Amino acid sequence: MNERIYLDYNATTPIAREVAAAMSPFLAEAFGNPSSLHWAGLPARDAVETARSKVAALLCCDATEVVFTSGGSEANNQAIKGLYFARQGGGPFHIITSRIEHPAVLEPCQFLEKLGAEVTRLPVDGQGLVDPDAVRRAIRPHTALITIMHANNEVGTIQPISEIAAIAREHGVPCHTDAAQTAGKISVDVEALGVDLLSIAGHKLYGPKGVGALFIREGLELEPLLHGAGHEAGRRAGTENVLEIIGLGAACELALRWIEDTRVASLRDDLWRSLQTRFGDRVVLNGHPDLRLPNTLNVGFRGEIGGDILARIPNVAASTGSACHAGSTHISPVLAAMRVAHDVALGAVRFSLGRDTTPREIDALVEMLAQRELAPRPAS
Repeated sequence: MNERIYLDYNATTPIAREVAAAMSPFLAEAFGNPSSLHWAGLPARDAVETARSKVAALLCCDATEVVFTSGGSEANNQAIKGLYFARQGGGPFHIITSRIEHPAVLEPCQFLEKLGAEVTRLPVDGQGLVDPDAVRRAIRPHTALITIMHANNEVGTIQPISEIAAIAREHGVPCHTDAAQTAGKISVDVEALGVDLLSIAGHKLYGPKGVGALFIREGLELEPLLHGAGHEAGRRAGTENVLEIIGLGAACELALRWIEDTRVASLRDDLWRSLQTRFGDRVVLNGHPDLRLPNTLNVGFRGEIGGDILARIPNVAASTGSACHAGSTHISPVLAAMRVAHDVALGAVRFSLGRDTTPREIDALVEMLAQRELAPRPAS
């Protein structure tokens, strides 16, 4: 019962051994600037372009459509703000998004509102799904961007992005999706999804923190967030972060081997069944029962506070909501948007499993919960 159990993989993942091994040579030997056309710079440039091809292979796009960023937040900002500033002078700018997006999408939209953009924030149903018909009804003549996350980071609900993107394409509107939580867990094929812009974050798929990528469909023009020299084909200024770009490429290559793996989903389902057996109707599933990430289980313990639950099992690393709001006893904005019952939402805990999670850890977690004053209460 004293073992440490990590079940917060949606917050961040450890760097995979294969990724660390790929990065190691670039800590010392291969130190050149990839913009330098000499013996030290050319190997670094080759390594960056090889990594770009590996990211493109995961996204099923051309390598020229991949731009490296400092992470998922920058990629989202570049997609949203970059399109806005590229379209200035072209009239009103209307954005359609949802109420359960990550702050890295909601905040840029709010920022652009201050500059005159109009933003429609669509509701979701009780399972966290956006209705594609609501997207269609929200489109206006001056709608210039639709941005809906691929899957929610808190409850794991997977959105019908291909349907939404098809609607966007019918109306000639670019479609962006934040795929930070889906890359490496389910397919992020940009052609199958039909999106024009897609963001990923390295530390969500067993790569390093501080690196991400943005897919920009060929022909779509964005204004760079950073101006300077012509790095990344003029789309992002700044000397490339070679070490972490190598890590992102290696993580994407590794991710291709895990997309079809069902072990983590099986463990997640085992955990849910065990919680139901132990706690009965005191535990409630938050999110869609089927259309959700294979590693994510968000449950609400009636009559409890999520933070108090985790405080009683300090050896378990989990979350009471998104990583950005850890420790809050207020109802998560995502659960509020889903209209989850107040007593269930207050007791919400997100367990997000990973490649290293074991059946023994799942059994130990349930046992700890049962022993920490969470056992079924006797009938009065």
